[in-house]
Amino acid sequence: MESILAQGAEAIIYSDNHTVTKDRPEKTYRHPKIDRKLRKSRTRRESKILEKLQAADIPAPHLISMDDKEMKVYMDHIPGKMVKEVIDVLENEKDCVKYTKLCKEIGIKVAAMHNIGIVHHDLTTSNMILHDVEDAVYIIDFGLSFFSDKTEDYAVDLHLLRHALESRHHRIFEKCFEAVVEGYKEKAERADETLKRLETVELRGRNKGKYSSA
Repeated sequence: MESILAQGAEAIIYSDNHTVTKDRPEKTYRHPKIDRKLRKSRTRRESKILEKLQAADIPAPHLISMDDKEMKVYMDHIPGKMVKEVIDVLENEKDCVKYTKLCKEIGIKVAAMHNIGIVHHDLTTSNMILHDVEDAVYIIDFGLSFFSDKTEDYAVDLHLLRHALESRHHRIFEKCFEAVVEGYKEKAERADETLKRLETVELRGRNKGKYSSA
């Protein structure tokens, strides 16, 4: 029996504990032709991204099938806990070694994605699962993801992750992000230029916040 895992602005996600179904329903506020074109392109793009991740052996949901008429993507179910919940528990236990190790692994996985030209664009610890059996971090929800070879896009990905860590795990986010960067440096082919660009992205964000609050 299927149950709803999540419901966002663009999609509803169901699971029967074996298969996860991502359904992009019709949006009546958009022109029907534009709506169909958007939903079809996003469904196809997400499927291609999952296929590329699988081919590169990066832990993410495996694509089972895709239906670009019904606008559905079928993936395997990942058994485990959301990384945000795991980090919360480790923080409460004051286990800095374990949560920084977990965050370093996140950095390694993000680097692997960037190395094959995939930008997630919604990197949060809610979109990561610690696999029950493999004890490995799986990145999920590629609905906003896209292909890119631009350093700016990789830097923005890291910026969004830093912001998500600060928002959810504000007491320990600096240690967490330092560990992410450590893992990223180890594996990212363009780590130096991406992290240099990250400084520019974050400065831009701080200046924007300063002017908007003035």
